[in-house]
Amino acid sequence: MPGARAAASRPNIVLIMTDQQRAGLTRGSGFPLDTMPTLDRLATNGVGFDRAYATAPVCCPSRVSMLTGRWPHAHRVRENGGLKHATYAKDIVDVFRPQGYRVGLAGKNHSHIQPQHLDFCRQYSHAGGWMPPDAPRQYAEFEKWLGSLHFHISLEPAPFPAEVQHPHRIVSDAAEFIEGAGQNPFLLWVSFPEPHPPYQVSRPYFDLFPPESVPERAAAPETLVRRNYKWRWMREAMDAAYPGYDAQWRRYRSVYLGALRMIDDQIARLVRLLEQRRLAENTIVVFVADHGDYFAEYGLWRKGVGMPETLIRIPMVWSGWNIAPSRGNPAHVSIADVMPTLCEAAGLEVPLGVQGRSLWPMLQGKTYPREEFRSIYAEVGFGGISYEESDHVPYSVATRKTSDGGILVDTLNSCTQSGYLKMVRMGDWKLLLDELGRGELYNLAQDPYELQNRFGDPAVLAEQAHLLQELMQWGIRTEDSLPSAVYKAKWPARNWYASYRHA
Repeated sequence: MPGARAAASRPNIVLIMTDQQRAGLTRGSGFPLDTMPTLDRLATNGVGFDRAYATAPVCCPSRVSMLTGRWPHAHRVRENGGLKHATYAKDIVDVFRPQGYRVGLAGKNHSHIQPQHLDFCRQYSHAGGWMPPDAPRQYAEFEKWLGSLHFHISLEPAPFPAEVQHPHRIVSDAAEFIEGAGQNPFLLWVSFPEPHPPYQVSRPYFDLFPPESVPERAAAPETLVRRNYKWRWMREAMDAAYPGYDAQWRRYRSVYLGALRMIDDQIARLVRLLEQRRLAENTIVVFVADHGDYFAEYGLWRKGVGMPETLIRIPMVWSGWNIAPSRGNPAHVSIADVMPTLCEAAGLEVPLGVQGRSLWPMLQGKTYPREEFRSIYAEVGFGGISYEESDHVPYSVATRKTSDGGILVDTLNSCTQSGYLKMVRMGDWKLLLDELGRGELYNLAQDPYELQNRFGDPAVLAEQAHLLQELMQWGIRTEDSLPSAVYKAKWPARNWYASYRHA
C-alpha cells in the first residue's frame, strides 16, 4: 500500500477503547436512557458510525486487528490464548514511534504489544491494575473484592468510591502521560477494562439506572430454540454454574449501564484535560469497543457464541483535529480500519499487509467511493468443525473452581469457539456461513435480533446469492499478502477496491 499524503502537521492521537461495550446504548444512538452524554457530544461534534464492526467478537483477535489493520485469519490470533502467533509487518507502534511520536498505554492491553516497546505503560486487567508505590490501601482492597466476584455480578454497590475504580485511575495515568509528553506528538491508548465482567459499579452509578427503568428484552430466552446447539449449551453451562442466574437480568442491565456512565465521566475528565492543556484542537480522539455484549438478550450474558449484532457491532466515534462533523454515517466500517486511517491522518506510511481501509477522506467530509463501504466482513472460530449435541460436551470445559470455593465461567471455550463462522453485512441484510456450508440470512431492518433465518427461502434467493458473492469477495481481498518475496504487488490507494471493480 503506498504512502499516505503528508499531513500539514502531526496530530496527537488519543485512542479510547472499552471492553465488551454493545453498540446502540447511548441516547444519541437511539437508546431511551442517557448513559454516555460525553460520548454523544463527541459524536455530534465529529463522526459517529452506526455500522461499525469488530473483526471478531473476541477480545484479543479484535484488538490485534485494531493495532495491525488485519483480520484474524491474517494476523493469526483467533483466540485469547493465541497472542504469541500475531503475524504482521508493522503494527501501529512500529509505525508511529520511529517517527517521533511518544507512544503510551494506560489501561487494559490484552494484545501482542509488549510494555518494553512503549514509552509509557500502566496496565490494568479485570482483576487488578498498576499501583504507585504510595497507593492508597483501598486499591488493594478493591482488587481483592473484585476477585471475590469471580467475573460474575455484584448485586450490591461496590463498597469503594469511584476514585478507586479502574477508569478513574486509568485517566489519572493518562493525564500523567500527556503532561509529560513535552513538544513531541503523542499516541495514547486509553483502554478501559469495563463494562466487561465482573459487572460492578460504585454509587452513585449503581442507582442511576434502576432495574425497573431498563428496557424490556427484545429477544426472550425462549428464542434459543431457534439457535444451534452451541447457543443452548452455553446457556445451560451458565445455569449450571449460577443456577437461575438470568432472573437477575434487570440488575445486570442496570449495573452495565451504570458502568457506561462511570466510563463516560472519565472520558469527560480526559477531554477537559486536553482542553485545559490547549491540546484539543490538535488531537484526534477515537472511541471504539473491541466487541459487544449479549446484554441479556436470548437469556445470555457476556459473550461467546455466534456473531449476533449484540456482539459484533460496536460503537465507533471520531472527533477532533481536521474531522468534519457528520452524524450517523451509514458506511460499513471495521475496527481494522482504525490503524490505516490514523496513519494517513498523520502522513505516515501504511505498512505492507494492512487490510483495513483508510477512512480519513470520509472523516474530513471529502468525497469517497460509497460502494467501497457498502459492506463489511467479520469472522470467528479457532478451527475444526463445530461441536454438536451428539458430542455431549461437558460443562467443565467452561468452568473451574477457585481456591476460595467460587466458580469461574469462561464463555470463550473449546465448545463455543469451535469451527469457523464468516459474516458479511450489506445494506439491510446479513449473511453467515460456517465450515459445513450451513447458512444464516437475516433482514436486519425487519428482524434486528436475527430470529427469522431466511437462508434457503425461495423468496430471497437472489439476495442470498448476492451476499454469498460479497462474502467470497471479502475472503479473497483479505488473503494475507505476507511474507512478501520477489513480486511487487499493485495496491489500491487507501485499500479502496471499489474504483477497480468495474474497470
